[in-house]
Amino acid sequence: MKKISFKVAALLLAGSMLSTSCIGSFKLFNKYEKWQCSMTNSKIVNGIVGLILQPVVGGVCLFVDALVLNTIEFWSGNNPIAMNSIQQVRGQDGLMYAVKTTKKGYEITSPTGEVTKLIFNQKENSWSVSQNGVTKEILRFNEDGTIQTTLPNGKLLTVTNDEAGLEQVYFMTTTDCYAMR
Repeated sequence: MKKISFKVAALLLAGSMLSTSCIGSFKLFNKYEKWQCSMTNSKIVNGIVGLILQPVVGGVCLFVDALVLNTIEFWSGNNPIAMNSIQQVRGQDGLMYAVKTTKKGYEITSPTGEVTKLIFNQKENSWSVSQNGVTKEILRFNEDGTIQTTLPNGKLLTVTNDEAGLEQVYFMTTTDCYAMR
């Protein structure tokens, strides 16, 4: 039986820790990979260019992600690369909405150009919605672990932070509970 040297064991351990992805989202490397796969309409050209760029550019992106950006994400909770990214999301109505990640939350642009902002207030530990210049708090995380939400009629409802609480909010916002006996 061959003995594994200390250097090989350390290298394998370090490699396994980097490949678990538990230290971050690897946003920079994932953006590079997405660009590399879609830079042209030809898979062959993308493959050839990828073979040339991957050892250098891919390595640098992976290194910067693993040591710098994911460390920032771990300690602050925010990845600098994820800020101001825009994703196209299909709504329940079948239309595409642009969702932009910002430092304070999300900015959602409808197909008609109407902008709605979801804003997180870290000091108050709450989320608000801002539309047409009007900002309303929609939920607040309480210190006791409950969530206080504002119903469409303006009344406040405090629920537990679990599936039962979510069902209670869903029931109160989708039914006319005052007409029920």
